[in-house]
Amino acid sequence: MSDTGLWSLFAGSFLASTLLPGGSEVLLLWLRLQEQYSFLVLLGVATLGNTLGGLTSWGMGWWLRHRFPHAGLHQPRQRRALSWLEKHGAPLLLLSWLPVIGDPLCLAAGWARISLWQSTLFIALGKGARYAALLWVSSPTT
Repeated sequence: MSDTGLWSLFAGSFLASTLLPGGSEVLLLWLRLQEQYSFLVLLGVATLGNTLGGLTSWGMGWWLRHRFPHAGLHQPRQRRALSWLEKHGAPLLLLSWLPVIGDPLCLAAGWARISLWQSTLFIALGKGARYAALLWVSSPTT
């Protein structure tokens, strides 16, 4: 059994969760339909890749804050994400799976010095729930 599909899913999930454009849903659903990997394996690989991608954005925000402390976040999406984080805290990262706002939200969390452990927990829960819902909806009926 080749693991190329799982590595592709991991890479696609990771890249889709950074500031780079991309999506991993099509590959996830295609692999699910192939019935070569279990629900839990696909969920774990996609969630791990997507969470690590989100944490990469978090790390970029943390690094930018330390490297350029007086620069601030200037893009409107970044400012909006930062103000939401300041109001709601780490649980807002449950929404990190959302297109358009999810990546800036993770970057803003790093900038705002939201705890790495809290960020990891809420990013993983949000992204995992999204992938679980996609897999559940696409499950072959027998």
